[in-house]
Amino acid sequence: MKGYTKPLLLIFLVLIADQVLKTWIKTHMFLGQEFKIIGDWFIIHFTENNGMAFGLEFGGEFGKLALSLFRVLAVVGIGYGLHYLIKRKYHRGLILNVALIFAGALGNIIDSVFYGVIYKYETLFHGRVVDMLYFPIVKGTFPSWFPIWGNESFEFFRPVFNLADAAISVGVIAILIFQKRYFKEEVKDEVGINNETVED
Repeated sequence: MKGYTKPLLLIFLVLIADQVLKTWIKTHMFLGQEFKIIGDWFIIHFTENNGMAFGLEFGGEFGKLALSLFRVLAVVGIGYGLHYLIKRKYHRGLILNVALIFAGALGNIIDSVFYGVIYKYETLFHGRVVDMLYFPIVKGTFPSWFPIWGNESFEFFRPVFNLADAAISVGVIAILIFQKRYFKEEVKDEVGINNETVED
């Protein structure tokens, strides 16, 4: 189990926090209800989605089933990749970030696979993902001269998401930022006939 303790602990903590918050939201709030945590820019807003992260949709009955099955396969793949990274003793930061991605993906799979059955509104693999974190930090209107969206309202950050989505995003962004450090290979100087100085 050497090398597995911290990744597994991180996965466990993210999953517990994600599912406890989602369960509380499902059992204490009605759909569309919200309350403000910090002013108008940090709001708990209860919504559900049938699709991907941040409320993106993948339409239709077949699309929902296909997405749920794809999520399961993706988590299996990520889990195998995490096992591979640990076994090969890759950079600890990379391993922990992949663990974050795995935990986030698994957290949303629990919703989409089981929530329909648990809360008695759908069959297996047809559950809806619970979202609640809403950060409308900046609101305004595009000026009339602005291309395409002139005079239209804008909001940042518009999507409502959950802790699982946040874990995936943090893991992916951290890997992109630190990829040179994570994947740095030590190149040994080899002396061979092609790089020796030939003296007359």
